[in-house]
Amino acid sequence: MSRVALVTGGTRGIGAAISQALHAAGYKVAANYAGNDEAAAKFTAETGVPAYRWSVAEYEACVEGIARVEADLGPVEVLVNNAGITRDAMFHKMTPQQWREVMDTNLTGLFNMTHPLWPGMRERKFGRVISISSINGQKGQMGQANYSAAKAGDIGFTKALAQEGAKAGITVNAICPGYIATEMVMAVPEKVRESIIAQIPVGRLGEPEEVARCVVFLASDEAGFITGSTLTANGGQYFV
Repeated sequence: MSRVALVTGGTRGIGAAISQALHAAGYKVAANYAGNDEAAAKFTAETGVPAYRWSVAEYEACVEGIARVEADLGPVEVLVNNAGITRDAMFHKMTPQQWREVMDTNLTGLFNMTHPLWPGMRERKFGRVISISSINGQKGQMGQANYSAAKAGDIGFTKALAQEGAKAGITVNAICPGYIATEMVMAVPEKVRESIIAQIPVGRLGEPEEVARCVVFLASDEAGFITGSTLTANGGQYFV
């Protein structure tokens, strides 16, 4: 029986690539999304991967959403915490709401999704928790105090939880993508993109599928000795 994987923010951008890669690798995949019904419907029609709507920023919504997924597909054994938002502003102009919204989704969302699944993973003695952090959680980024703090928190969450899950057969890892050619990045002015690419030693943006392949590996049985790790996929832009 194929394992069940749940990908948050799984119908667009990097999340869509992750959902499709896991599906191609033989997993039964559920893709969570927050609110774009049109994009989710199109994604499901094109891939056959079912989409489920709820906000990862709300704990009870996560509990209910996970219950729906498990009723349809079976126990979730692979969780990919990919959902994330930006509310960029220079710190002196940043509002408490901008700070709170990013923290609620990008950091607290990891707790909200992982916590309800943790007991089942412990009981079954198997689990994979893979969280998509960011290069900006490693090096920081001007205008993203909220985003950088949350993404750095994702790495701390990963390192702490990995120590708790190890004896139960659960691995917990993070991936820090650099600048990836998603719809959001491609929408920025060409001159801005060029300035970004100039900082990347390999001379190009990453592709969503390249991040997805990292996830497929970390989800596999072959990656069972890797836990508490941060895998960087940034074209050499930043070394840790």
